[in-house]
Amino acid sequence: MSSGEQPNISVRGFQELIRKMYFEKDQRRGVEPTFLWLIEEVGELATALRSGTKEELEGEFADVLAWLTTIANISGIDLTEALAKKYGAGCPGCGHYVCTCPDADKP
Repeated sequence: MSSGEQPNISVRGFQELIRKMYFEKDQRRGVEPTFLWLIEEVGELATALRSGTKEELEGEFADVLAWLTTIANISGIDLTEALAKKYGAGCPGCGHYVCTCPDADKP
C-alpha cells in the first residue's frame, strides 16, 4: 500500500479492529453509557451535516459507526451476520434489491 492510501476495511474487519482496540474498556463501561456516547456522536454528525466540511463529516460518520460497532461488540452481535440476515436478500419491506416500497412507507 502506498503512503496516503487507505486500507480497505470490511464490516467484519472493522468490528474486529474495534474489539481489539477497545473491548475491555467498552465492556466495563456497559451498554447504556456506551449508547449515550453513540447519541452524542449522532448529534455531532447532525451538526456536521448542517455546516461541516467534508473532513468533519468523514470523522463524524466514522465516530458514529465506531460507537455503534462498540455496542454490537459488547452485546455479542456479529454485524456482518446481522446485515446479511436483514438486507442480504434485498429490501426488508419489498424484497427487491432496488427498493420499490411506497415513499410513505419505511424504508
